[in-house]
Amino acid sequence: MSTEPTRRGERRRAGLRRFALTLAGVLGALAVLAGAGGAASLAQGPRVSEVQVDPASAIEVSGSRVILTVNQALAEIDPAQVSVSPAAPFTVDAAGRSVGVRFTVPLDDDTDYTVRIDGARAVGGGPERTLETAFRTPPAEVMLLQRDPEGDDTIFRSTLDGENAVPVYSAPVIEDFRATSTRLVVATADDGISALQVMNRDGSGVAPIELPGEGIVQGLQVSHRGDLVGYTYSDPSGAPNASVLFTSQLRDPSAMPTPIEVGGEAVSVDQWRFVPDSSALLLVDFDGELILTDPQSDADPTLLGGAVTIDAIARGTYTAIVERVGSGIGQLDLTTGEESALVEPDRNLGQLGRVTPVPEGAEGRAGTIRQFQRMDEAGHPTAQVLAHVAEDGTTRPLFEAESQDALLQACVSPSGRYVAALVAPDIVNNPYDVGGLPMPRTLQTHIIEVDSGEQVSALAGFDISWCTTGPW
Repeated sequence: MSTEPTRRGERRRAGLRRFALTLAGVLGALAVLAGAGGAASLAQGPRVSEVQVDPASAIEVSGSRVILTVNQALAEIDPAQVSVSPAAPFTVDAAGRSVGVRFTVPLDDDTDYTVRIDGARAVGGGPERTLETAFRTPPAEVMLLQRDPEGDDTIFRSTLDGENAVPVYSAPVIEDFRATSTRLVVATADDGISALQVMNRDGSGVAPIELPGEGIVQGLQVSHRGDLVGYTYSDPSGAPNASVLFTSQLRDPSAMPTPIEVGGEAVSVDQWRFVPDSSALLLVDFDGELILTDPQSDADPTLLGGAVTIDAIARGTYTAIVERVGSGIGQLDLTTGEESALVEPDRNLGQLGRVTPVPEGAEGRAGTIRQFQRMDEAGHPTAQVLAHVAEDGTTRPLFEAESQDALLQACVSPSGRYVAALVAPDIVNNPYDVGGLPMPRTLQTHIIEVDSGEQVSALAGFDISWCTTGPW
């Protein structure tokens, strides 16, 4: 009887045992390496593996975010661990491997920012580490409207120095325009009848916006958060619509516009504003009643008493600057209804005009931009002054228009870094054009840096894209 098959079986079994032992050794080594890798990872602490940020959007709108993703789940992050330099107000939202830092006001343009998280630790323990990222915001661009009595009106896009201005959109008569971070809404007119168009910021993709009828559009405004355009609409005959407030969806410009109702009826308004970072509107009707209403809420409109004007609503604080009969210009908290007086400036610059809040962004910049009319001893106007009044009353003049010129409007940039002063030089000899929003033919927009008080440039045109409304 041959023993060869038996030997072959023994060799096969011995080979299988060696393979099993080798495999077990390899797996054991891999397990040791994996354990060592995990231990090394824990020993090193969390590290940033990915950063998401949109610097261009961050200088245009509030609510932009920096999201840091790390290589392991994090223990709870206290907002006190987070810092932003240069200083900017923010909130923190951390979960799992991600930490989101949301800026509550727009950031300054052309600026290096650093976001730092101290004492970050993995959820399973281990050493603390500092997580950090940096980014630079782009230089600001603005849009301005230039009217041409002998040709088409044109909206231009330009850097703040006015160099390399690029035409964006032209039409025979442009009444007004507003810009969001992604879109441009333009009001045109043909023989006194208004039309609205929405387009990309470069002027492409033009689409008409459905209107309530063939009539007159005024008071154009946009809501960055709701992607809405609002306006007052009037029939040429005055009935049934007379300065009735409507809104339209920019995402669906062909949809019928929505009238804003108070007490179940469409409301005619004298002045109105979108409330920043919300779906609410603040308006003054023709009875002089100040009304806060939210079309996307079931709550009844809130009546806030009589008012003459709505100067502005501060970003991020829901504080409105309103003028009331008897008490003058003051601050109104739209969340509580509480009113407070404006801080008194530390110097007398003349009779107070319009007031524009500065976003609470960079340190020391918060406060208001105020227009003053300076008078001589006989009560004759001598100059118009634009000044920054800090929260403690410290007052710094920023710009002055001589008595022969007219200071028509002041608009603050999204972050509050700049103020734009619209001036009609030599107003007596500066004839107005024609249209639903007539303006002097020669206009200059002066851009001043708020922190330094230095003028950056003087640009031809008006209706700079920082403004929430057109000139009054």
